[in-house]
Amino acid sequence: MAGAGIREFKRRIRSVKNTQQITKAMKMVSAAKLRRAQEAAEASRPYNETLRDTLARLAAVTFDVRHPLLAKREDVKKVGYVVITADRGLCGAYNTNIIRAANAAIEEDERKVESGIVAVGRKARDFYRKRSGLDAEFINLGDNISYADAREIGQYIVNAYENEEVDEVYLVYARFINVLRQIPTVTQLLPIQPPEKDEEEKDIVIDYLYEPSADEILLALLPRYIGSQIFNALLESKASEHGARMTAMGNATENAGEIIDSLTLAMNKARQAAITDEILDIVGGAEALNKGGK
Repeated sequence: MAGAGIREFKRRIRSVKNTQQITKAMKMVSAAKLRRAQEAAEASRPYNETLRDTLARLAAVTFDVRHPLLAKREDVKKVGYVVITADRGLCGAYNTNIIRAANAAIEEDERKVESGIVAVGRKARDFYRKRSGLDAEFINLGDNISYADAREIGQYIVNAYENEEVDEVYLVYARFINVLRQIPTVTQLLPIQPPEKDEEEKDIVIDYLYEPSADEILLALLPRYIGSQIFNALLESKASEHGARMTAMGNATENAGEIIDSLTLAMNKARQAAITDEILDIVGGAEALNKGGK
């Protein structure tokens, strides 16, 4: 019986070691992918911020610009949420936190309007497919996010908004801070609200000459602004995903090491107990022989 117990310990230790090798390899892969994803996310931020500043500057000098993407509807019947998650799991609470943030935004809307979900990523698709409100899905985008992906998603959203299928659209994604911190973020995408200048910038008056007119430039930039917002959110989400997976796999590798140590200690105790029992049996048998000889 003792031998069978030791064999079971060895089998479990071998199984945990195999799992540890997998989690360690996944951590290394995520670390390599994180470096590229983080560089892409950081590279996109200056363009996105410059575009926001340009919109703010144009909005300050244009007074009578009308565009469907700027139209704010008084009677809001349906609100759309673009929920960006990963296609795969094994990244800790990353996907759960994004979905929780989206659900919290829906529940906190006191207007109690209908909600629609545009799922980006398998995890969001799988979650909302079991519930009502899944309007569209975009999955298998891969690790190399392209602007074409953002443009496709943006075109669907713009068409839905212009056709009055939704009256407001919010973007739900994880903003990458560092490997250990990714912040679930909910930001309004439509109708577009031109960002306001900072208090310091309001005191600085710069007279720009626009060619063509400021109105025409603003109208041309609005669709690009939607694509830029989505593209930046996709890059931030991908960096957040790899950071979360790297952390989760690192923790899993450490936990596997602790389990191996615990199982090894238990196996050694079982082996020592088995050896002690065998010694006692030998001693008992020798004493019995000595008594029989007398």
